[in-house]
Amino acid sequence: MNPQAKLIFALSLTLGTTLTISSNHWIMAWTGLEINTLAILPLISKSHHPRAIEAATKYFLVQAAASALVLFSSMTNAWHTGQWDITQLSHPTSCLILTVALAMKLGLVPFHFWFPEVLQGSSLIVGLLLSTLMKFPPITLLYLTSPSLKPSVLMTMAILSAALGGWMGLNQTQTRKILAFSSISHLGWMAIIVAYSPKLALLNFYLYTLMTAAVFLSLNSIKALKLSTLMTTWTKAPSLNAILLLTLLSLAGLPPLTGFLPKWLIIQELTKQEVALAATIIALLSLLGLFFYLRLAYCATITLPPHTTNHMKQWYNNNPTNTMVAVLTTMSLMLLPISPIILAVV
Repeated sequence: MNPQAKLIFALSLTLGTTLTISSNHWIMAWTGLEINTLAILPLISKSHHPRAIEAATKYFLVQAAASALVLFSSMTNAWHTGQWDITQLSHPTSCLILTVALAMKLGLVPFHFWFPEVLQGSSLIVGLLLSTLMKFPPITLLYLTSPSLKPSVLMTMAILSAALGGWMGLNQTQTRKILAFSSISHLGWMAIIVAYSPKLALLNFYLYTLMTAAVFLSLNSIKALKLSTLMTTWTKAPSLNAILLLTLLSLAGLPPLTGFLPKWLIIQELTKQEVALAATIIALLSLLGLFFYLRLAYCATITLPPHTTNHMKQWYNNNPTNTMVAVLTTMSLMLLPISPIILAVV
């Protein structure tokens, strides 16, 4: 793709995200979401492969429907209350429509079907953008409107997302699809807490972005799109593979790694809010996710392929690891000891 075109799309993504997260008027927030959608479409379809075109089409249709629902919700609220302010959402029908719209934007169950397919049709870098940057504006809107939304609806969606994200990721062999179901599962953790502690949901999103970026960039460095490819990458970048094991375990939420921090705080907050049953269910459902992260880690570092003669070994890569990967990986592993400082900042 032309560098100038890439620059325009990158600037449009930045503009759209900034516009949505900084606006307090529904029309401006909707405009930002539309700019974002239009800027990411050429990046998804740039390979001109039929799978990429299909992914771009699915993404466009879902996002257009969700944006229409956001507009409809805000107009219904303005009709009944005379308010266009995002934080003044008070009409019950508007709140319900907005919950559905944001669930579609984010890929929460039962509006999750598009997300694994779109991620599978994109490159790893575009997949990273779809899993992190493109989720930031809807998460911000969820944060701003959280006092108006029904906790029971969000909790149901959250538990279903954690269950399906873990369950459907179990038999996948494509790394992008596994990371898509991982994203759905993590969104469940954010949705369950946003009504009780919105700041905690944002903290969870920031740490999830950090860890997912580390995994996506590591997989991009070793060009691993399938589990069978991942099994042979130990010859290409042995040290990166070893660190990838720990990053995946951090994403699974195992102590003493960074990923344990949001899960620990969310379970603690849910218990304080006297919804211990929901906390227990979502904690047990995270074990499903742990299984497929362990499977990825096992394929990456612990196993050798069963028939080595049938697999083409990759050349040892003597190039130094990307600095960004090194920084993100270090943060993905070592932020738990400074959690009091993080909590004080948040």
